[in-house]
Amino acid sequence: MSIKIYKPVTASQRGTILLDSSELTGKKPEKTLCYGKKRISCRDSKGRITIRRRGGGAKRKYRIIDFRRDKFNISGTIKAIEYDPNRNANIALVLYADGEKRYILAPDGITIGQEITSGENAPVATGNTLPLEKIPLGTFIHNIELKPGRGGQIARAAGVAAKIISRDGKYISIQLPSSEIRLILAKCQATIGTIGNKEHENQQIGKAGRKRWMGRRPKVRGVAMNPVDHPHGGGEGKAPIGLRKGPKTPWGKLARGVKTRKKKKWSSKFIVSRRK
Repeated sequence: MSIKIYKPVTASQRGTILLDSSELTGKKPEKTLCYGKKRISCRDSKGRITIRRRGGGAKRKYRIIDFRRDKFNISGTIKAIEYDPNRNANIALVLYADGEKRYILAPDGITIGQEITSGENAPVATGNTLPLEKIPLGTFIHNIELKPGRGGQIARAAGVAAKIISRDGKYISIQLPSSEIRLILAKCQATIGTIGNKEHENQQIGKAGRKRWMGRRPKVRGVAMNPVDHPHGGGEGKAPIGLRKGPKTPWGKLARGVKTRKKKKWSSKFIVSRRK
């Protein structure tokens, strides 16, 4: 998708850069593949806020995405490319030969009327899903499974892709978008190509009101608070955060730069090279 820059008629339009949605063909979502999404404003089962500064925003419907791609050896036709308010990637509506409809993540370069399929014998083409052992080295892939049959969990954001770099027995070495190199079972599936809508990172919101439409509420800096409310608060004038032994969370824990991954996590043995 291309970006759209406005002629600044108002102050907010001066810094607004949005995506041009003229390339999207689907105007309304498929009713059988979406349902109303309840807004819980990032609260847990007990009603406690787990992520701050969330609430309000436009009402959304959740689109059911086929991350498993388990319609094996049945060809499907791309009928529409649509906007999804729940993710930064676009989605594609697929009509399979048996009459079933499903949503998938729209790869870059996919077109209306294009045929896609899944399975071991599927050709290596954009939008097709194959086991990793059947995909040639150097191929860009997305929607990668971590466990066979579980569905894609890696490389699902707009504009990203992973790369197959080597084979080692029953494992495949894959370079993730973060540059981390990881071993994944060769039986796991992945989709060929790069996720579309790569211009998403170039858009600029332009005004605070648009953030409110997204469900993001105002954020107050810790240094603007009192000491009773935040570890960064208080002080005469503008006190530097470094004197407080580095940035901290509102609850006094060290933040920014502190490693949060568990040292003995079971999946660490599959990481060949950490991200740079």
